[in-house]
Amino acid sequence: MKSLSPTSLLPSFPQPSNGLSSDRKITTSAIFRLAVAEDLITQAPYSRPVLSGSSKNLCRKFRGLKLWLHENLNFQWPNMKHEWKNEFKILPIHDKDELLDHSKASHEKQVFQGSLAAILSNDYNGGKESSLQPEGNSLTYVQPSNASRVNVVTESPSCSSTQHAETSALNFQFDKPKKIGASMTSPLSLRQTKSSSINVQDGRSNSLSIAVIGATGELARRKIFPALFALYYSGFLPENVSIFGYSRQILTDDELRSMIASTLTCRIDQQQNCEDKMDDFLRRTYHLNGGYDNREGMSKLSARMEQVEGEFGANRIFYLSVPQEALLDVASSLADNAQSQKGWNRIIIEKPFGFDSRSSHQLTHALLSIIEEKQLYRIDHLLGRNTIENLTVLRFSNLVFMPLWNRNYIRNVQVILSEDLGMQIQSRYPNGYGIIGDIVHSHIFQTIALLAMEPPVTLDGEDVRNEKVKLLRTIRKLEPSDVILGEYTPTPGGKGDAKLEKATPTFFAAALYIDNARWDGVPFLIKVGRGLIKHKVEIRIQFRDVPGNLFHGHIQHNIDLTTNELILRDVPDEAILVRVNNKIPGLGIHLDASELNLLYKDKYSVEVPDSYEQLLHDVIDGDNHLFMRSDEVSAAWNVLSPVLHELDNENIVPEQYDLGGRGPDKAVYLWAKHGVRWLDD
Repeated sequence: MKSLSPTSLLPSFPQPSNGLSSDRKITTSAIFRLAVAEDLITQAPYSRPVLSGSSKNLCRKFRGLKLWLHENLNFQWPNMKHEWKNEFKILPIHDKDELLDHSKASHEKQVFQGSLAAILSNDYNGGKESSLQPEGNSLTYVQPSNASRVNVVTESPSCSSTQHAETSALNFQFDKPKKIGASMTSPLSLRQTKSSSINVQDGRSNSLSIAVIGATGELARRKIFPALFALYYSGFLPENVSIFGYSRQILTDDELRSMIASTLTCRIDQQQNCEDKMDDFLRRTYHLNGGYDNREGMSKLSARMEQVEGEFGANRIFYLSVPQEALLDVASSLADNAQSQKGWNRIIIEKPFGFDSRSSHQLTHALLSIIEEKQLYRIDHLLGRNTIENLTVLRFSNLVFMPLWNRNYIRNVQVILSEDLGMQIQSRYPNGYGIIGDIVHSHIFQTIALLAMEPPVTLDGEDVRNEKVKLLRTIRKLEPSDVILGEYTPTPGGKGDAKLEKATPTFFAAALYIDNARWDGVPFLIKVGRGLIKHKVEIRIQFRDVPGNLFHGHIQHNIDLTTNELILRDVPDEAILVRVNNKIPGLGIHLDASELNLLYKDKYSVEVPDSYEQLLHDVIDGDNHLFMRSDEVSAAWNVLSPVLHELDNENIVPEQYDLGGRGPDKAVYLWAKHGVRWLDD
């Protein structure tokens, strides 16, 4: 076989005589142009060209041209079937062409096609620029130096029934002639180049660094590190993940690992290789002493991250488990000195998100001046509960509920969160707003937003958040007369704090109204308290009475029988309950209110992940629908502003209630005012 040299590859096109407008036309089909010419081009690096498969579609009158190409290009024809017939496709996508097939064959096909075109260009123009350009239904080989051209006509319906639709859209433009020596790359070098690029891409997309700022604090030790290990143990973290603990304490890596090791536990339903997984997780955990200068500390943290990440870099998540007063300094130092330049950066901050409308606006403005909204994840661990995630599923995937989800069928909605243990509130609630900023502003309002919002366009996080903020903006501002505040009285020697100098609400009850077409006139009743008799978290949706009920004589004034309810319970046992009326077996008609019960622990034998696991998993995935956006934060504070103003002016004084009791007595009158009886009592 003859070797391929530049001169042997050059076809001789006859030049037109002077004075003649001689456009030399070579008519062929799109099949020939794509399936035959490219086949010849593609096989050249291997010096084993194949022409089969699509060649059977050629018209007889063009066989001479095929033989001419074969003879002049000096190819040999082995007895093998061509396997790359339809692999090479170039789709024009806006401003760039994207190779759909990145296989070796396709890449070599592209390289050598450019080489052959450059050769043709150099030969035909004497080294001057030329191009193959579409002209109507043909491709025209243009010689800039004169009017001569060779048209390859693509219109030939009789030649083939399988035309390539994309042919007319291709523009084979070669701006500069290429040297064949630079274009013809060996298959080995092609494989090496591709392999190297894949490694870089994998390193960037799969590497993850997670920094816990405030790593020695109680929240980090008891919640964040255990949640990260649970995700790692269950396979929800990338294999090349690194965990960095940042604090002001002087600790070695081993000392940090020893400190958090006692808090790590394996899944109840998965005990395989628990110790090995734990050891592997701890080996990926590092500590850095940031000192008291956060800017210098963050620079050190970034340098340590780069050392562990290697040359490819990584995506980074920063969990700011720091006091509210240190938040802005830490966030600013981080934004300037610790963000990855080779991946995305996401920053998690803990509540409270300000203490009122004014302070929240200042905090938001300061944060968004140093980082972007899409990077910011405001976390509220109560929103990571499975019951909250189930709200949208229940609403939008069940026809039995969708038509009923409005004022025509629902009489009231009750959102209840009560805890039976006291808490250390003096350090937690320094501003005097207590449970309002801790639970009501974020968790309760987000629950109501998910429960009452209009259907989003998609389940994308921004689409969901758009609907939530619309709903929050339609909530009527709270009137002080529709709010009951309470503060528990610690028992001597009990679990509560000593009496605080400033009244700090530990109980909040209110009636909200949503001013839109779906919910006009429906009261949303809130009951949130600590130190109460029961530990309960649930949503109760009470439906209207049946009009013209045929069984009114059997029901009389039995409220239990007049009210159908849908109950979404999170604590004590997660369940979905539907209260309906039914007939008691026996003679005569006697009605009973019974609950259709879906108890999760009986139905599903899987362990429910901790809420921090759910939310950290969402941050890694970039799913932000359970994290408050800045406009959501602002809208929620606007609803609460009148109450906070009255509380600041001491026009509202929280009512005292006993630790372990039912809360303030005035709450009962608030329910009666809005025609509601609390069936949970």
